[in-house]
Amino acid sequence: MAARKLDHRTRYLQIAFNYDLSMAMSVIPKLPRSERILIEAGTPFIKREGMRGVRSIRSLWPGHLVADIKTSDGAAGEVEMVRSAGADAITVLGNAPTETLDLFVKQCDEQNLISMVDLLGVNDPLDVLRPMRTPPDVLVLHKGRDEEKTRGKVIEYRHVNRIRSKFDVSIAAAGGVDLDQARSAIFNGANIIVVNLVRPGDPWQGISTNEDIGAIARKFLLTIE
Repeated sequence: MAARKLDHRTRYLQIAFNYDLSMAMSVIPKLPRSERILIEAGTPFIKREGMRGVRSIRSLWPGHLVADIKTSDGAAGEVEMVRSAGADAITVLGNAPTETLDLFVKQCDEQNLISMVDLLGVNDPLDVLRPMRTPPDVLVLHKGRDEEKTRGKVIEYRHVNRIRSKFDVSIAAAGGVDLDQARSAIFNGANIIVVNLVRPGDPWQGISTNEDIGAIARKFLLTIE
């Protein structure tokens, strides 16, 4: 399994798989073996394929594997579940109760997992962070799929400096990220860029599944280097 901690000074590409296991099994072997690539078992993927899907991805990918389970309650059980399936990073919703967030980070620390707090729908990240006993490893500034077409909705980079002035965390940018958005994310201080694999005809931004995904992944790595 990959080493636990991420380096805040390193820029990572996180590739999110949100469809079925067959797509993951066909695409992952084509990706460059880079320590700067994280593979994400996305929330729709986990709902469709369960922990069997996470285990299957782990069998193909030796590097960091993120289970985007978006825990909202029952943190101890869900952390243990994804750890047993082979993930080394897991997400919790920032809108979850502070008790859940604290237990989540504690369990991740004890079980050698990377803790990620997803700020989907959160107006001010500091309202989430201040009451917590211990900050997570990663904060995810997230514009949701259903928000991508909403005029004026953006990934809230204005919070980056406020967060970094008080907390030593990595910051991920997620939601409609293409190469131009990746450049913007790095310019604005994020160090993890989350990119969705997207089938042709679907309304979201990301890497199209009919492209040379390995080549596009290399282009992202160069862009954010």
